[in-house]
Amino acid sequence: MAADSTAPPWRGIARHPDRRSEVGPVELFFDLVYVFAVIQLSHLLIDHLSWQGFAQTAIVFAAVWWGWNYTAWAMNWLNPSNTLVQLLNAVLMLASLGMAVAIPYAFGDSGLLFAGCFVFMGVVRPLFMIAAFRGRTTAANYTALLAWSALAGVLWIAGALLPPEVRPWVWLAAVAVDYAAPLLNFRIPGLVSAPMERWDTDPGHLAERNRLVFIIALGESILLMGGALAEEGAAGAGVLLALVLGFAALTVLWWNYFALAGHDVTGGEGGTGALRFAFAYAHALMVFGAILVAVSMELRLTHDHLTPAVVLVTVGGPLVYLAGNLLFLRSRFGRIARSRLVAAALLAAIGAAALLWPGPLPVAAATLPVLLVMASLAVLTARSRAAGGGPAGAPARS
Repeated sequence: MAADSTAPPWRGIARHPDRRSEVGPVELFFDLVYVFAVIQLSHLLIDHLSWQGFAQTAIVFAAVWWGWNYTAWAMNWLNPSNTLVQLLNAVLMLASLGMAVAIPYAFGDSGLLFAGCFVFMGVVRPLFMIAAFRGRTTAANYTALLAWSALAGVLWIAGALLPPEVRPWVWLAAVAVDYAAPLLNFRIPGLVSAPMERWDTDPGHLAERNRLVFIIALGESILLMGGALAEEGAAGAGVLLALVLGFAALTVLWWNYFALAGHDVTGGEGGTGALRFAFAYAHALMVFGAILVAVSMELRLTHDHLTPAVVLVTVGGPLVYLAGNLLFLRSRFGRIARSRLVAAALLAAIGAAALLWPGPLPVAAATLPVLLVMASLAVLTARSRAAGGGPAGAPARS
């Protein structure tokens, strides 16, 4: 896809064509808020370990992810060294911090702060792009995006003003509007539309941004494990075993991800429609899966025996992550990776067996089989890639 030929009105606002894939320091600075946001999300689920708590965490994560995702996409076109762009990132970073602070009580007294900061980001970001690129296709695209963000924003604010028992349903509708917008090409019949082929995106930049935020999600595991150990005080043999197994699980998840979407992955479908699925949607699942894995690590450090909640989180994190894997491979390379379907089936079987076991089980009874499945998948993926089986180690047979 060719970029617009006319220069934007503001000097130096657009990325140089030769530096489209570069991730600037201001983008890394922006990501610092999301270290805190991931911690808040993890503790929201840990403090509300129930189906309702999981649903609330998923809704809040959907907003947090969308705020990060749309900012990462906007930086496809913006020069990270430009002062106005840096100021924009600072403003969006402050709004993200407001969202993160409000996460623990988003379904209580802080609902308006959470929703207000998210809607503010959803309005300011496209307004900046419209002003910076007026007269260009990019501005027209962001006009359509702004219309959809405003529609969803009405639901976000309305939900924040409604009683807490109603709020999750209204916010779920807001998430549906936000996430459906790109799938519908930001189309409002008779008013606006922005088909995916009109978005001049850079695959390299998006891939690097998503890799970095995934590492942030993995880093949360280290923070949670360290915090749990600090609270435990003297570490007994059981705690040390849980620590070793947790660290092994973290390493295996890192290995799985970078064997699939590492720096040396090339090729694949580079159209914006495919990139939308691979990065906006697939990586949402992979990052959320990594957060669930982090939560499971703290639970396994603080529990002597398996409970239904510990089992579900221990198995659910890798399952959500693998769902993102499947979508990523399908969108970028048009392949269904059977190895991941087999791994998901094995994980589901492990979870069912642990839940149905008549007596108490040690935490390792679920941790070790899950670790074995994910480690085997990592080895298979890495070997397949090394053997020239295709990008990301995802040949049609695996």
